[in-house]
Amino acid sequence: MTNRADYYEEVMDGSRMIRLTGNLSIAYLNDLPDRLAGLEGEVAALDLSAIDHIDTIGAWVIHRTARDRSARVEGADADAQRLIDEVSKAGQPIELHPPQISPFRRVLGEIGEATSVAGQTLLGLLGFFGATLVAFWNVIRHPRRFRINAVVQRFEVVGVSALGIIGLMSFLIGIVIAQQGSVQLRQFGAEVLTVNLVGRLTFRELGVLMTAIMVAGRSGSAFAAQLGTMKLTEEIDAMRTIGVSPMEALVVPRALAAVVMMPLLGFYSSVIAIIGGGFLCAVSLDIPPVTFIQRLREVVPITDLYVGLVKAPVFGIIIAISGCFQGMQVKGNAEEVGLRTTAAVVQAIFLVIVLDAFFAVFFTWVGWI
Repeated sequence: MTNRADYYEEVMDGSRMIRLTGNLSIAYLNDLPDRLAGLEGEVAALDLSAIDHIDTIGAWVIHRTARDRSARVEGADADAQRLIDEVSKAGQPIELHPPQISPFRRVLGEIGEATSVAGQTLLGLLGFFGATLVAFWNVIRHPRRFRINAVVQRFEVVGVSALGIIGLMSFLIGIVIAQQGSVQLRQFGAEVLTVNLVGRLTFRELGVLMTAIMVAGRSGSAFAAQLGTMKLTEEIDAMRTIGVSPMEALVVPRALAAVVMMPLLGFYSSVIAIIGGGFLCAVSLDIPPVTFIQRLREVVPITDLYVGLVKAPVFGIIIAISGCFQGMQVKGNAEEVGLRTTAAVVQAIFLVIVLDAFFAVFFTWVGWI
């Protein structure tokens, strides 16, 4: 039979101890809280070794008595101690107005937090890249796991569907480069060098770089949104449950499509930009297309083409990894999908530009200038 809550006092080693007994739940407390509050004199400890049961209300009574009497709590089992710890957290005073922080400390704190988040994200990307390599290796070892239909579908989404917008962007960029370059070179009477500017800048840098930025905004965001939605709807968890690896089924096709299509899109973008530059040279500078192409062959070394083709697959894997990694991090609610999609695009573009700077230094060092 359940006993009502009660207590009795003991004196041990000159210290007064309150030993509680019975059921410390709300139905059996009766007047125990008032009796404990009315105790006179010092209390060294509250002993709970003889209680039968305790609930949140009982834990609050024990916590309040121990707090007011500066007494320690002894003899509590794991469940009772956990309840007491939880109600003690709720008993902390709440600051209605946050403390005032100087602008310098606030800015310094935001910089530190951003640095910490950037470091954690970089480590996460490196780990995700390693997991992607492992998934590629598993697919190579077990060819039956290779999903050719998914890869072909990604080829269409990443590459074929992007031809129109990338072509238009590249054509206009070629016109802008030629127009701005000719305006500056006209001051030195060297308008013919506009061909050099368009050819070398397009094949070496802007063709593949602008393509990477466009693919990051178009396909990288799609990767993050697709995987993020699948994470919210627990489709990825369902895939793991039935024994299908999400890395092999979702990440590998997207990464492979980005790696394969980026060199093709980069070369396509460069050619269209050259056409745009040639168009402006013919219209504005009276340089006929035949002369433009002949001059282009003379001044643009083949290494410029190699530079773009080497950088393109690296940019592709960066875009795919960033998009898939951010998509896999989605949890909680639909708003997280938007945040992660934005983070994927910003992250991919930032890493592409950083790597492009490293490539520029590297190719200069090896003599491809």
